[in-house]
Amino acid sequence: MKIKVIIHPAEEGGFWAEVPAIQGCATQGDTMEELLDNLHEAVEACLSVDLAHVEISEHDKVLELAV
Repeated sequence: MKIKVIIHPAEEGGFWAEVPAIQGCATQGDTMEELLDNLHEAVEACLSVDLAHVEISEHDKVLELAV
């Protein structure tokens, strides 16, 4: 999956980034390397779903879709 992010310089130093396609998904880092690591974690966390709270019947199937 490819997703666009917007990287901004932070006023206090370092960087912060937002992911417009995922509402509320943003992170920061002191260096570009740290920011990129944090972006991977943030996107994964924003897209993860806890199925424990989802009602699934015995006739339903859960699939993972890679895009």
